[in-house]
Amino acid sequence: MAKLKYKELKNLTPDDLKNKLSELKKELMKDNAQIARGTTPKSAGKIRTAKKDIARISTVLREKELQEPKQLTK
Repeated sequence: MAKLKYKELKNLTPDDLKNKLSELKKELMKDNAQIARGTTPKSAGKIRTAKKDIARISTVLREKELQEPKQLTK
Protein backbone atom coordinates (compact mmCIF):
# COMPACT_ATOMS: atom_id res chain seq x y z
CA MET A 1 0.00 0.00 0.00
CA ALA A 2 1.29 3.43 -0.88
CA LYS A 3 1.85 6.14 1.68
CA LEU A 4 -1.35 8.03 2.37
CA LYS A 5 -1.04 11.78 2.04
CA TYR A 6 -2.45 14.13 4.66
CA LYS A 7 -4.14 16.36 2.07
CA GLU A 8 -5.96 13.38 0.57
CA LEU A 9 -7.08 12.17 3.99
CA LYS A 10 -8.51 15.58 4.95
CA ASN A 11 -10.94 15.39 2.02
CA LEU A 12 -12.37 12.00 3.00
CA THR A 13 -15.46 11.53 5.15
CA PRO A 14 -15.11 10.15 8.68
CA ASP A 15 -16.76 6.88 7.59
CA ASP A 16 -14.22 6.40 4.80
CA LEU A 17 -11.40 7.17 7.21
CA LYS A 18 -12.69 4.63 9.72
CA ASN A 19 -12.89 1.99 6.97
CA LYS A 20 -9.31 2.69 5.89
CA LEU A 21 -8.19 2.60 9.50
CA SER A 22 -9.72 -0.83 10.09
CA GLU A 23 -8.17 -2.17 6.85
CA LEU A 24 -4.74 -0.92 7.87
CA LYS A 25 -5.04 -2.40 11.35
CA LYS A 26 -5.98 -5.80 9.90
CA GLU A 27 -3.06 -5.63 7.49
CA LEU A 28 -0.69 -4.71 10.32
CA MET A 29 -1.94 -7.62 12.43
CA LYS A 30 -1.30 -10.03 9.54
CA ASP A 31 2.23 -8.72 9.08
CA ASN A 32 2.99 -8.89 12.80
CA ALA A 33 1.66 -12.46 12.94
CA GLN A 34 3.83 -13.36 9.98
CA ILE A 35 6.92 -12.03 11.78
CA ALA A 36 5.93 -13.84 14.99
CA ARG A 37 5.80 -17.14 13.06
CA GLY A 38 9.31 -16.51 11.87
CA THR A 39 8.66 -15.83 8.20
CA THR A 40 9.96 -12.69 6.59
CA PRO A 41 7.47 -10.12 5.29
CA LYS A 42 7.44 -9.27 1.59
CA SER A 43 8.45 -5.68 2.25
CA ALA A 44 10.61 -4.69 5.17
CA GLY A 45 9.21 -1.15 5.41
CA LYS A 46 5.58 -2.19 5.14
CA ILE A 47 5.00 -2.31 8.90
CA ARG A 48 6.53 1.09 9.49
CA THR A 49 4.47 2.63 6.68
CA ALA A 50 1.29 1.02 8.01
CA LYS A 51 1.91 2.41 11.52
CA LYS A 52 2.51 5.90 10.18
CA ASP A 53 -0.62 5.74 8.00
CA ILE A 54 -2.67 4.63 11.02
CA ALA A 55 -1.32 7.60 12.97
CA ARG A 56 -2.14 10.00 10.12
CA ILE A 57 -5.72 8.72 9.85
CA SER A 58 -6.18 8.92 13.62
CA THR A 59 -4.93 12.50 13.60
CA VAL A 60 -7.32 13.54 10.82
CA LEU A 61 -10.24 11.85 12.58
CA ARG A 62 -9.42 13.67 15.80
CA GLU A 63 -9.13 17.01 14.00
CA LYS A 64 -12.53 16.50 12.39
CA GLU A 65 -13.98 15.54 15.75
CA LEU A 66 -12.69 18.74 17.34
CA GLN A 67 -13.96 20.92 14.47
CA GLU A 68 -17.55 19.68 14.67
CA PRO A 69 -18.58 21.70 17.76
CA LYS A 70 -17.05 24.85 16.29
CA GLN A 71 -19.05 24.44 13.09
CA LEU A 72 -22.29 24.06 15.04
CA THR A 73 -21.78 27.32 16.94
CA LYS A 74 -21.17 29.39 13.81
